[in-house]
Amino acid sequence: MYLLTHVFDELIDSYVNNNIGVANDFLSISLTEELRIHLTSLIEDNKLRLAKIGNNSMVTIDTSIRKDAIYWLDRKHNNISENKFLDLIDEYVLHLNRTCFTGITSYEFHFAHFDKGSFYKKHLDQFQNNNLRQFSMICYLNENWEIGDGGELCAYFEDKKILIEPINGRSVFFKSDTIEHEVLVSNTDRLSVTGWFKINDLGL
Repeated sequence: MYLLTHVFDELIDSYVNNNIGVANDFLSISLTEELRIHLTSLIEDNKLRLAKIGNNSMVTIDTSIRKDAIYWLDRKHNNISENKFLDLIDEYVLHLNRTCFTGITSYEFHFAHFDKGSFYKKHLDQFQNNNLRQFSMICYLNENWEIGDGGELCAYFEDKKILIEPINGRSVFFKSDTIEHEVLVSNTDRLSVTGWFKINDLGL
């Protein structure tokens, strides 16, 4: 438990200090490998679907804005790697709420596959008509990623922008309603687990 707490604090401290948290060992080496193998199998079996934008009645597919394909994680799948990841996220939520008083009550995560030429243009993760998403998280599953492979996360701030390389095992954590970001064009397959930590609907 101490090791988990240490890893969680590393990501949170990075977020507090930089407005965007980056940690390279949130996922263990073994879990990263298990998730990558599972996602690769899902891609081969054509289980992923083109990602949509918007919510409720405004949901649509627009490949001029994003071209990734996704697959939602769900305990009902009874997949060992998915359940291990969700168990880890459960522990992280408990730690967030205990140490940072975030009030997170739920979350949602999906696999994301950006094949060659795919991208996701500049956006916020929180919907204009819905404030439930509080924090965003990305965990990369890119074995042997190299400069030139593309698919970097570009995060925008008032006075700067930063590029985060999608290195295998790296995790990124940031506020869903304040950090505009985009996924730059990928020149090879880019794999990740992406999701959001949410609060209850307060009618706002």
